[in-house]
Amino acid sequence: MRNWLLPEYIEDVLPAEAARIETLRRTLLDLFAVHGYQYVIPPMLEYMESLITGVGHDLDLATFKVVDQLTGRLMGVRADMTPQAARIDAHLLNHQGPTRLCYAGSVLRTKPDGLAQTREPLQVGAELYGHAGVASDIEIQRLLIKALQAIGIAQVHMDFSHVNVFGSLIESSQIDSKLEQALYAALQSKDQSAVAALSQGLDKTTRDALIHLTTLNGDKTVLAKAAKVLPATPAIKSALDDLVKVSAALEELGVTVSFDLSELRGYHYHSGIVFAAYAQGYKGPIALGGRYDEVGQAFGRARPATGFSLDLRGVVTALPPATPVKAIFAPADACEALSAKIDALRTEGQVVVQALAGVEENTDELNCDRKLAHYKSGWHVVDIEKH
Repeated sequence: MRNWLLPEYIEDVLPAEAARIETLRRTLLDLFAVHGYQYVIPPMLEYMESLITGVGHDLDLATFKVVDQLTGRLMGVRADMTPQAARIDAHLLNHQGPTRLCYAGSVLRTKPDGLAQTREPLQVGAELYGHAGVASDIEIQRLLIKALQAIGIAQVHMDFSHVNVFGSLIESSQIDSKLEQALYAALQSKDQSAVAALSQGLDKTTRDALIHLTTLNGDKTVLAKAAKVLPATPAIKSALDDLVKVSAALEELGVTVSFDLSELRGYHYHSGIVFAAYAQGYKGPIALGGRYDEVGQAFGRARPATGFSLDLRGVVTALPPATPVKAIFAPADACEALSAKIDALRTEGQVVVQALAGVEENTDELNCDRKLAHYKSGWHVVDIEKH
């Protein structure tokens, strides 16, 4: 039995890649901090009721479950940190005004997904609570774009939808949950014939609007078309107005924007604008986000909420290979002058590896390209001669 093997889609991150991921994690958290987002560290384990309340069946299926040996209750290993942040805002902080939180940590999922196709993503995200207007959506989206640029992704494409367009049509026609689920699935696959067949018994206005949703995708001209062909209900008009404002705000940043009004990702979880970020070199979305105003209600305090998250391990998959940081090799000498020199170099941020007494160490394995040598009554950094 090869007991060093890991479970499928679980893997180690080796030094060069781990160093880069940690550097980027710190970069993102520092970026969030200067924008007023406070860092929280939720627990890896919670009772299942808390982990999946208000976020739908999909997260339940994605969560590893264990029995608490102290209470006998069912617990889960977190598969998404967003509900945890919502719980912290609603139940622990109890702020009256807007609250900005951020987080970064591993989550565990029963099946692989995302860019890295891993069951252990490194989820990094930011959430804004307590503001219901489109201004907070735009703030979150701008922060996401800055975060991706800080990682090294210069050209970002944002794709938007709004779940209230479909939700308004469902509500106005009092469609039952079984038909709602069938229409949802057909719209996700943009199956116009299936949508037409499923909506056969609905009023003409709703049926035509649902069919139109399958074609309402493209650049910002889609929004003008949608205003003409969809019912002018207050909810739909408000949704389209918000998307117009988002488009204008992000185009100022040089970001390309598109819209797909049949995209209902997280329909039972989100409550407004939803979005996905894309970039060249990636096969799928590199970040997902949107508004989810109802989740806090499950924790006893409903709060407007919007945010985004990304898998940092997945994002780095399309970046150039990580280059190990080169180090300086120091001999195993106990003299005060050498110790002082090593301390000074490390204070400057240089990596210095000091040899262990009586051991011959391989400078290539230690990734050292320089060494400390003593001459002219002092210790100096010199290149290691390669033979």
